Amino acid sequence: MNKYIRSFTGTCAAGLLASCFLLGSCQSSSSSGAGQDTQQQPSDSAGFVSLFDGSTLNGWRGDTAVWHVENGAIVGEVTASSTPLKANTFLIWSGGTPADFELTAEYKISSGGNSGIQYRSEEVEGVPNGLRGYQLDIDGANTYTGQNYEERARCIVAFRGQKVTLPAVTEPIQSLAKNNVWSASVVTDSLGSPDSLKALIHDGWNSCRIVAQGNHLQHYINGVLMCDVTDNDTTNRKASGLIGLQLHAGILMRVEYRNIRLKEIK
Repeated sequence: MNKYIRSFTGTCAAGLLASCFLLGSCQSSSSSGAGQDTQQQPSDSAGFVSLFDGSTLNGWRGDTAVWHVENGAIVGEVTASSTPLKANTFLIWSGGTPADFELTAEYKISSGGNSGIQYRSEEVEGVPNGLRGYQLDIDGANTYTGQNYEERARCIVAFRGQKVTLPAVTEPIQSLAKNNVWSASVVTDSLGSPDSLKALIHDGWNSCRIVAQGNHLQHYINGVLMCDVTDNDTTNRKASGLIGLQLHAGILMRVEYRNIRLKEIK
């Protein structure tokens, strides 16, 4: 996720929003949960293919100054001796642009880190290894982990614990993306309070799962549904696109990903 946003007058949507690089903040929903969907990740591996061979970055492309493989995991790292990132950078899977799919992975992130798994995304002109699209948000403080953040576009479309519908809109993105939140989102149900769901996220390794089928998008952490989006916004939604792993600009951090698997839904 990009949490450094104050205004929406730049490149956040095809050159519309500069907000994706500027400092800002977002508040978690304070509504209490009506209950949790504890559907577990499928134990049946049939149909899944591995996107990472466990030892190299074969099949991925990105800035190898900040991405490498260590102990069977893809590692993204910015240290005090690193060249500062000018923008969020992504390690992009070069194997295709999936439409309907399930993706599962495990991740571990430093306490001050900010990352995420990008999907149904497109490359950003003029920004090396930049992506625009949906993101399963992940951060070390677990303020945002599990929510649906649309990088360089509608920003936060669903907070952790929310089931939302995104209605069709005619207004430009910059008029509806306010304070890093898509103001047109309609909350239709609660999956649990943000804090109760946060308690299920560990300090070390966690599992995550994305299910994208048609206009229905679901994010799971450790087998628990964290947010649920039905995207009826035909102007702004995406039906397919690239997959990528995020390393956030402006901070020192480390994130690790392993056991990344994909099953396309036909």
